Amino acid sequence: MNWRFWGRPRCIARIEINGIINGATRKRVLSALKMVKTRKFPALLLRIDSPGGTVGDSQEIYSALCALQSQTRIVASFGNISASGGVYIGMGAPHIMANPGTVTGSIGVILRGNNLEELLKKIGVSFKVVKSGPYKDILAFDRELSPEEQGILQQLIDVSYQQFVSTVATARHLTVEQVREFADGRIFTGEQAQALGVVDRLGTEEDARRWAAELAGLDPEQAPVRTLSGKPRSPLARLSGNSLPWEYAGIPLWLYSP
Repeated sequence: MNWRFWGRPRCIARIEINGIINGATRKRVLSALKMVKTRKFPALLLRIDSPGGTVGDSQEIYSALCALQSQTRIVASFGNISASGGVYIGMGAPHIMANPGTVTGSIGVILRGNNLEELLKKIGVSFKVVKSGPYKDILAFDRELSPEEQGILQQLIDVSYQQFVSTVATARHLTVEQVREFADGRIFTGEQAQALGVVDRLGTEEDARRWAAELAGLDPEQAPVRTLSGKPRSPLARLSGNSLPWEYAGIPLWLYSP
């Protein structure tokens, strides 16, 4: 099949974002987005089915999508669930479609640590810590947070949350006050998201594909789709599934927790 015309593909690029958004996801998606840019695809269908993930990785994918907007028409299709970091990435698409029953929202930030102090006491384990500053072992799992540490972490969360709210407000042409009204961590359906202005239309991935074709001036009936996988996942990543490894403990997450 000849899918090029005057050196530019006549098909729609498609990128999937599935599961937890982490470093492996970022590398794969950024690699695929670079291919979209290099090969000058006229349209991109971004299929998101993710409960969220790490803040930095989500922001980097979002930034890459924003940089691509001047060259490529981008439509995001929210699948079964597109929440937290999935929403943030979706903000990089000027056009968003969701199923009526898609679970989305959960706009907020969470940081979770573990306190095993009582358990360690019962089994007779203690730690001797030498540190360069009073907060170097913040969120240590063998003791409770101090009030000062609680304040530091809350400030960090508040700043990340404000970044999230501002991004949604800018991308969806809403005021910060409007976004704050529903950006309290709650989840909502695709139908509710449309009413709030988070998504534009309701429909399936196929509807999103046709929309992308129309925006790019392609024939919705005939424009083929080419899925770009980016770099393949490592065997270790495939074995580990979608769970977040231990090194993410204590890192701010844009994550929907059912």
